[in-house]
Amino acid sequence: MNTGLSRRGLFGASAAAAAILAGPASAAASTKSSQLTLRWWGNNGWEIRVGTKTILIDPWLTRFRTGTYTPAGADPKTPLSVNKALIDGYLDRGELRADHILVTHGHYDHLTDVPYLAERTGATVFGTETHLSLMAALGAPEDQLAIATGGEDLTLDGYSIRILRSLHSATGARARVPFPGSRPLSRRDRPRVIEDLYEGGTLAYLVSGGGASVLDFGGSNYVESELAGLRPDVVLVPVGGAKVTQYVPRLLRALGNPRYVAATHWDDFDLPLGQAKDPNGGLEVLRKAVAATSSEFVVLDHLGEFTP
Repeated sequence: MNTGLSRRGLFGASAAAAAILAGPASAAASTKSSQLTLRWWGNNGWEIRVGTKTILIDPWLTRFRTGTYTPAGADPKTPLSVNKALIDGYLDRGELRADHILVTHGHYDHLTDVPYLAERTGATVFGTETHLSLMAALGAPEDQLAIATGGEDLTLDGYSIRILRSLHSATGARARVPFPGSRPLSRRDRPRVIEDLYEGGTLAYLVSGGGASVLDFGGSNYVESELAGLRPDVVLVPVGGAKVTQYVPRLLRALGNPRYVAATHWDDFDLPLGQAKDPNGGLEVLRKAVAATSSEFVVLDHLGEFTP
């Protein structure tokens, strides 16, 4: 599905599995009560704004070509690159900033741009030991890196971040994690190609503030026991999960059927920002799964915004 929208939100009402284009920002805002706003930067890249504070999750603006969605799959020897000019443009125009950056796992489409964004913004970055090791080797300022294992519950300036143990998507006939593995902080060799960026453990993040809460998963899997008692207003759900037992129904039941389910990690990230295209029909599969519940389905175009 190529959204082709004017960088506004596309909302799907789950009861009818329908979709309507969001109206002007002023009209949309009049129906919303929270002071938390979400913006989608493609793939699993999310910006969460609470007052004057900004939290980024897995920001990856560079989106270099890997062949991920071709029949052959991603070329593991694809060189890593960071489009600093593109990132600088957003930062220098004031369209992007960060107080915290949250890394769900270490793969190239989640982590590659984070070291440079951390350097430019001064943001504190959360991730596992492997994620921090990879980022330090890629030049991230080490005094800005904060290790997480899952279980942390942090109160910050106007918002909170709860970090959960999670799981990466299981893919292929053998239900395997792509580019698995870990590495200690003591390793300093610089990653050069995408296979050098290990999954390194997967985390999920619950961000609360401004009268609302958002739960993000970086892969289409989860640890159900970690979700006990959580009742987010919005859950960001990746497409996929075919190998996970009752992937969507079980997840939404565990979370008490959140009011909103927003699709994430559904676009072809070999294409640049501004070309949000569903390469394999995963978005419609997710839409149908949510339609069977009481939650409302939300899809955003690149840089589209949503206030729950």
